[in-house]
Amino acid sequence: VNYIPFLAILKLFALWIFVSVPLCIVGTLLGRHAKFSEGNGFPCRVNAIPRPIPDDVHWYGDPKVLIPFAGLLGFGSIFIELYYVLTSLWSYKVYHLYGFLLSVYLILVLVVSLSTIIVVYFIINSENYLWQWTALFSGAGTSMYVFVYGLYFFFFKTNMFGIIQTCFYFGYTILMTLYLGTLCGTIGYAASSYFVISIYHVKLD
Repeated sequence: VNYIPFLAILKLFALWIFVSVPLCIVGTLLGRHAKFSEGNGFPCRVNAIPRPIPDDVHWYGDPKVLIPFAGLLGFGSIFIELYYVLTSLWSYKVYHLYGFLLSVYLILVLVVSLSTIIVVYFIINSENYLWQWTALFSGAGTSMYVFVYGLYFFFFKTNMFGIIQTCFYFGYTILMTLYLGTLCGTIGYAASSYFVISIYHVKLD
């Protein structure tokens, strides 16, 4: 009978109690008491009364157009390697190309950062100062295409059938796309924040 040893469960529980919980507490305390230094805040004074955002913008200033476009660029940088990753995951084949996977990940970080910066530039150029959520969703838009590709892979590249295999596949796919969306959205938002702060520093100089 296959079972998990009780000692292994105790080790995992001890790891959670003595590593994960203290790190969560330390991170919470540091986050609550952290203060921006004088040079790290937003570089210019913000008006107390928000200015109205114009409605009649060109298509290249509309977030509903820019977000899917930015996600498509991110997906385009990984979709070839994504096929091999999904094949090794669902066909139970060994994946050997970890160095190549690292290079594809670095390309994804670069593409997501630059495409989100371009989106935010067009948004700000259209006099829309609400760029934060647009930056987050522009980076996370890659996961939407990954999920659609996961649908294609399920119907045309696997022989799975039945409710258990379908739930298993889509449960993993949804978790994977949520993780990828969180990762790419964070990368896009961080790059855009650095870009916005940098251009307003230049404006002040």
